[in-house]
Parts: sequence; C-alpha cells; structure tokens
Amino acid sequence: MHISGSKASLALVALLATPLAANAGDFSLSLYGGYQTAPHSSVKGNDGVDDFDFTTGWEGKSFDTPPYYGVRGTWWVRDNFGWIADFSHSKVYADKGDMADNGFSTLEFTDGLNNLTVGPIWRWPGLWNNFTPYASVSAGIIIPHVEVATANTDTLEYQIAGPTVALVLGASYELNERWDLFTEYKGTYSQLDVDLDGGGNLESDIITNALNFGVTYKF
Repeated sequence: MHISGSKASLALVALLATPLAANAGDFSLSLYGGYQTAPHSSVKGNDGVDDFDFTTGWEGKSFDTPPYYGVRGTWWVRDNFGWIADFSHSKVYADKGDMADNGFSTLEFTDGLNNLTVGPIWRWPGLWNNFTPYASVSAGIIIPHVEVATANTDTLEYQIAGPTVALVLGASYELNERWDLFTEYKGTYSQLDVDLDGGGNLESDIITNALNFGVTYKF
C-alpha cells in the first residue's frame, strides 16, 4: 500500500495525541537517537521481469543524513505500568557488492524503515536507587521509504509494507520533576513486502538493533 510522507506524519501525530488527550497529567514525551545496526537478511521477489533471491548485509549509517532517531509518547496508567506509542526512523543500506552481484544499483530504505508501534510498558521506580529500569514490547506497522533500482524498475516512494514488533529494555534517571535522561536497547523485527514499479515486488524480514540515548519531558 502506497502512502505519502505527510500521511505517515499525520498517523504518528494522531497516535501520540490519543493518550495525551486521555490523561495529560500522566503523559510523557521522549526523544532519542543512537547507534543502529541490522544483520544480514534474505531478499527475494521480482523486479517486473526477473526473479531474485539472495542474502545481503545491511549498513545502518546512523549518523548520516537523514540520521536515526525516535519519538515516544507514554501514558502511565499506574506508577509501574503504562502504554506507549513509539515511532523510530531506522534505516538500512544494502551491501554494494551484494547489490552488484544481483543486478541492483540501489537497494535501501534510507528515508526510514519507519517503525510505528503501540504496546505496554513496565517500570520499577527506585529499584536501582536513582535509576528506574523499564521494559516494553509493542507491535504495529512498518512504513518504509522504498528505494530500489534495477534494469527493470526504479521505485522511490513511501509504502505501508507489513507488520513490525519492537522490544525495549532500558533505564531512566530523573533530573527533576519534569525531565529524565535515559539509555536503552531497542530491537525491531519487520516483515517487508513492498511493491515495485513495473509490477514487481520485494520481500525481506529485517531486524534492527539500536543503543539509544534520550530525554523525556513529563507533562
């Protein structure tokens, strides 16, 4: 399913606004960046003429433009339990040698894999003195910016590409009643099935691993 960047942004805003409207006093907003990688995965499909099926390495290039980042809204139902809406702009570039060997001049998702998920979050205030550990699992959709070029296709667009799940394990440090700092591991698993111009398609299950650092504002 094709989608514009503006529609993806509107979906994110609507999702984050829901818990805020429900109970603004228990809402927090977090921004984060960090270092993101992705292991090898298989890539298969058809470019409109030719079939392909191979395994490629991926690079994250977290600090290249556009950089890796994320935004998360959290609605705390209780002191130790809540719900999150989480958006991360992760990205992957296929290995150049793997692309050349399989007839690709471009294979990347660099204006984002764009994971958008919702799910529960747990925290344990005071467990580590001034540090509060937390954990979350969430599920949603993947909205990649598809950049694929072969001799038979040149695809450059946002699409809704399939389901995604995310795992977060981290700890926060309270600076004051309004601000927290945090660091965390975030992993995602996404099942991409994207359309290619010319009538083809591409499928790949992509995993990302990220070490995040961020700041939280508590409303």
